[in-house]
Amino acid sequence: MSELRRENIAHLAMLARIDLSESDLDAMLGEVSAILDAVAAVQQAPIDGVAPMSHPMPLTNVFRDDVVAPGLTAEEALSGAPEEEQQRFLVPRILTED
Repeated sequence: MSELRRENIAHLAMLARIDLSESDLDAMLGEVSAILDAVAAVQQAPIDGVAPMSHPMPLTNVFRDDVVAPGLTAEEALSGAPEEEQQRFLVPRILTED
């Protein structure tokens, strides 16, 4: 069991801005102690010779190659626009200068 005291839980709750009742402090003491004990057990795992990794499974890039393909001309893209100006969509102004 870790050497965690009720005062430690109260201090953590204060830092996290969590209002815990007296019974909540007692409950959290047991829960946080169990978490710390589990972390301590994991830290005992033999890791000598194990290379660090970012993911437990090998990942491959799922993106497709970026291939240039024919697209719309400006006229084709603007053909359905209600209004256009200088080969751009013309939309109402929503922001002011100030």
